[in-house]
Amino acid sequence: VQLVESGGGSVQAGGSLRLSCAPSGLSVSDFSMAWFRQSPGKEREGVAAIRRDDLTAYTDSVKGRFTISQDHAKNTLYLQMNSLKPEDTAMYYCAADEYNLGLARSYTYWGQGTQVTVS
Repeated sequence: VQLVESGGGSVQAGGSLRLSCAPSGLSVSDFSMAWFRQSPGKEREGVAAIRRDDLTAYTDSVKGRFTISQDHAKNTLYLQMNSLKPEDTAMYYCAADEYNLGLARSYTYWGQGTQVTVS
């Protein structure tokens, strides 16, 4: 199993980015998926999660600004990030697990991360 994130970059505050995660070796239709982030000196934090039935969950700090979605046909996970703030700066990771873990950190499969920097 491999999870490959893309779409990170540098953006000014108030801007938008869309992250993508393309799994190989698993189907988003069969797994629960999530986005986490980690900045230096801080613990990894669950940002958004989505179940097989597309039910979603968000951490409070991103509600109304970020949207998690998945394209079952393309087998791809997305995170649309709008109204970005400097405090959103972090490495963003895609994660997958066969169980519905929500924003808990005990996911089995992890990507290598993509950096998001907001100035």
